[in-house]
Amino acid sequence: MTLSAYNRRMRGSFHLRILLSLSLSLPLSFLIGATPSWAQTPTKHPSGPAPADAQRALSLAEGGRCSEALPLLKKAIRQVTDKELKKRIGLDGVHCAMTHNVPYESLDFLAVLNRDFPRDPDVLYAATHAYSDLSLKTAQDLAHEAPFSFQVHQLNAEALELQGKWDEAAVEYRRILEISPMQQGIHARLGRALLSKPHASPADVEQAKKNFQEELEIDPGNAVAEFVLGQLAADANDAATAVHHFTRAAKLDTGFAEAYLGLGTALNSTKQFAEAIPPLETYEKMAPDSPTGHYQLAVAYAGAGRREDSNREAALQRQSSEALEAVKRKAAIAQEKQTSPDTAPEQKSPEQK
Repeated sequence: MTLSAYNRRMRGSFHLRILLSLSLSLPLSFLIGATPSWAQTPTKHPSGPAPADAQRALSLAEGGRCSEALPLLKKAIRQVTDKELKKRIGLDGVHCAMTHNVPYESLDFLAVLNRDFPRDPDVLYAATHAYSDLSLKTAQDLAHEAPFSFQVHQLNAEALELQGKWDEAAVEYRRILEISPMQQGIHARLGRALLSKPHASPADVEQAKKNFQEELEIDPGNAVAEFVLGQLAADANDAATAVHHFTRAAKLDTGFAEAYLGLGTALNSTKQFAEAIPPLETYEKMAPDSPTGHYQLAVAYAGAGRREDSNREAALQRQSSEALEAVKRKAAIAQEKQTSPDTAPEQKSPEQK
């Protein structure tokens, strides 16, 4: 079984967004002495003409006098109209804030830069480092201020998950439940860790199922928990239970595309073809390029006696499958070109000629 739909939704959480940065690829115990990237990579800007106040701010910043520069940079970035000058001021402001122990002041500069230069690689690069370092600092503050809190265990667990250390992550989640047994979301995360193991045993699956059920006792509105229970039931060929959970998931979150697909597929498996059509049509609107959606809808239409519609969906399934394979081939070729050694002929030395 895959948990791609579950994991996509979980990536939206605050903690997991933090952990996706390079700085948090290890548990917090490894991070306390980490060095921010800003301290390693100074920012340099080309010089150019600028209004007097802005020029003074830039000169101070680029001369290392950031404490004096920051108030002037904050004022200048709101006043200047020249795009390149504004970008230069913003990048200097971010750099000064991050390297002079006032990291949260970088947010004002980032707000302007992200608004006015949303596709600029210099801005995106600077923002990546700034947000990563802010995440690291906040995690360090958390570990220092509340070292025995469940939040520290949760950050550790999520970092371990990113490394594929599912058993160690499960231990951390269990520690959270010892501290706060009714903490929302933790039973579901523990269940996910158990199911994500490369060779989850039947005992792991059963324990995960129990955890998702316990999650629903704490949070009855958890659509993702309902979805995973539906998928577990479908994997066990318990179509009736799968239909129940997928129906609940779709009602709780009307934008949960995979819940409609799961429901339609489960209904197809019990030959309830007419009932399967509405959720599958809903899924197709949400994911029009999904070969699986077209296939299941073709099956439902055929079972309901709608041959023309079934043939159309079968053709769409073939087209979307071919398009998907073409994308995969292009990606594989691009990856191969990036990883293959240089095949250009070697230049012979004068002695070899």
